[in-house]
Amino acid sequence: MSTFEISRRDLFLASTAMAGGLASASIMGTAEAAVRHSDIQSPGFKRFKLGDFEITTLLDGLRPGDGPHPTFGANQTQETVAELMRNNFLPETKFVNGFTPVLINTGSDVVLVDTGFGVGGRENGLGQLENNMKAAGYTPDAVTVVLITHMHGDHIGGLMNGDKPAFANARYVGGQIEYDFWTDAARTGTPAENNAKAVNAKVKPLADKFTFIKAGDEVVPGITSEAAYGHTPGHMIFHVESAGKRLVLTADTANHYVASLQRPEWEVSFDGDKAMAAETRKKVFDKIAADKVPFIGYHMPFPSVGYAEKLETGYRFVPATYQFDVG
Repeated sequence: MSTFEISRRDLFLASTAMAGGLASASIMGTAEAAVRHSDIQSPGFKRFKLGDFEITTLLDGLRPGDGPHPTFGANQTQETVAELMRNNFLPETKFVNGFTPVLINTGSDVVLVDTGFGVGGRENGLGQLENNMKAAGYTPDAVTVVLITHMHGDHIGGLMNGDKPAFANARYVGGQIEYDFWTDAARTGTPAENNAKAVNAKVKPLADKFTFIKAGDEVVPGITSEAAYGHTPGHMIFHVESAGKRLVLTADTANHYVASLQRPEWEVSFDGDKAMAAETRKKVFDKIAADKVPFIGYHMPFPSVGYAEKLETGYRFVPATYQFDVG
């Protein structure tokens, strides 16, 4: 089996769905051509080696919608955002957001980084983490550590299956600042209230199994946290290193591979502190570009692995191809 692999079944399903979607779009009227969540599919996992570690990116699902403006670039005009999309061969008024948890097998631990939407997302074609884990040869019971980069719903939704933990044999790691913010009663009556309710439903029941860390702490040997605040108050990224090889899990530091990277100063509606998030993007991706290390971004185009090339105005996302195959 290749060290950098895709589920053949999911690839077949994706290709047939794409062919069917193109054919349908050509004969449907504009009013009937709205894309349903289930119409957009992609291979479900991709695996590669990083030193002695095995990394598997897992697709939790794809969500199409209107945009990217004003979700991205609310401090810009629609035409400015549309021009950037045109210049990058992208639609001007539609975009697709992907969600990619990561599984890291260190040989001693199986670490799952973020958990997707869980059962609550499945009616919209999301919440596919468990299925794609199984396709990749893992079961939820194999996970020994669940690591949460931050506590937005698309990262914590898969922590619980009803009233039971989804990963029965795991211990949990998350940021202390993040947990304290979302469980503070001061969130009541604010725009953050709905997400705080999700944290109370998905994270709080597991609090006695959590280790709450600060930036700079080691999760397991080879995985270390770094502050990347702004998207949320306690948002963190994670450095992964094995046998001299490195990559960075950037989580939601950048949420669109063109808008957020080529224009890191553009506001993102999901960012709690937009100015701080923009500064964090520049700091994190300046370093990634300078060091020429790969990164995995939770919302980068699946399989979500690539590099950042420094441009005059920001960074270009360079998807990984065969780099990890030839080691």
